[in-house]
Amino acid sequence: MGILDRIKRGFTASAAVPERRNSLENPSVSLYDAGAWDQIFGAWHSVSGVEVTVEKAMGVPAVWAAVNFISSTVASLPLDLYSRDGESRIADTSAQLYGILHDAVNEETSSFQWRKRLMMSVLLKGRSFTFIERNLAGRITNLWLLDPTKMVVERKSGKIRYRYRDGGPEKVYDASEIIDIIWAPGFDGLTHFDPIERLKNAVGLSIAMEEYASKFFQNGGVPPLQLVGPMASPAAVERASSDMSDAVAAGNKKGRLVLAMPLAHELKQIGFDPAKGQMTEARRFQLEELARIFQLPPTFLQDLTHGTFSNTEQQDLHFVKHTLTQWLECIEQELNLKLFSARNRRQYVEFNVDGLLRGDFKTRMEGYGQAIQNGINTPNEVRAMENWPKKGAEADKLYVQGATVPLGTQPAPAAPSQPGDAPEEDDNDQTA
Repeated sequence: MGILDRIKRGFTASAAVPERRNSLENPSVSLYDAGAWDQIFGAWHSVSGVEVTVEKAMGVPAVWAAVNFISSTVASLPLDLYSRDGESRIADTSAQLYGILHDAVNEETSSFQWRKRLMMSVLLKGRSFTFIERNLAGRITNLWLLDPTKMVVERKSGKIRYRYRDGGPEKVYDASEIIDIIWAPGFDGLTHFDPIERLKNAVGLSIAMEEYASKFFQNGGVPPLQLVGPMASPAAVERASSDMSDAVAAGNKKGRLVLAMPLAHELKQIGFDPAKGQMTEARRFQLEELARIFQLPPTFLQDLTHGTFSNTEQQDLHFVKHTLTQWLECIEQELNLKLFSARNRRQYVEFNVDGLLRGDFKTRMEGYGQAIQNGINTPNEVRAMENWPKKGAEADKLYVQGATVPLGTQPAPAAPSQPGDAPEEDDNDQTA
């Protein structure tokens, strides 16, 4: 059934039963609800009157920078597969799943591309779905990212299932077949909150300021004007308005600084120029607002207004601890839940964030020195952190400072010699 047929059917039903103004998708929503219509056509309108879509949101530089920065950071981190060996763990680089997660999730998509697209879908649409392809033996062979707009999540017989349709017949997947990453889950455990739709006013204001600035400079820096003068009819008003608009455009094109006015007519400014409207300050505030949405310090959106050398470094740590960690933990737990059976507690996947927490060379060397001297790391472990080759078997041992001993175990001082004590004989002393 096409959209027009569904619209006609909805209006017919509402006309037959006026008290039940059914929407096209949800009987509990009125057809007069603008939000219901916006969802049909994939757009939302903010209070600024601007249509907000994912494509338009990505046209805002701050949104583009935030989405690209977070997604690229998650995609660039090493994603390793580990196996537990007693109390220690080893990187299981020989497993087929290691190659899928670390190198290429399928024959068309690298691991970097998969994780970047996954995070972009989550940040812009609130959710991402990845189908886990297994062979007859139950081993994972490929991972395929799905379009979240074509997925329906429902609960049937007490279990969650996923219905997906992409041009062909509908496919139904169990929960164990789908890697489901959600930014803000709904209260029913099935739906989710769409970030662009929920925050359309903040995004729409940024889009509106972008459009106004573009039109302002496109118009040669001339704000909206009012033409005052003797105009006898509506047709004369329309002609005068068109003539003045053409004159302003022609003057801008030819670089004229003087605009000729008809006799007894006057131009009055009715709009604000960007300086009086504090557009620069407003756009900077919107950048901070969008940074707040994505939980990013403004310095990562190239806003160094309040940035210094010291606080920028602290914001770097803030990003790893409070923004990136939650995303990595969410992805790790979902992967460990869906990629391994309940009986497989030996293997797990984990991101490596050591590279993001590295300090400068001097700080790292001082920290490594303390770790070796206090028996925390072996020299070879430290060399591995810097991607340096190992050195001999002695470098695999733990070392401690020789003078560092537990309290109460210091050797007792030697008793002072008493007068009359015979001196110790020296074996090398020879008398004539």
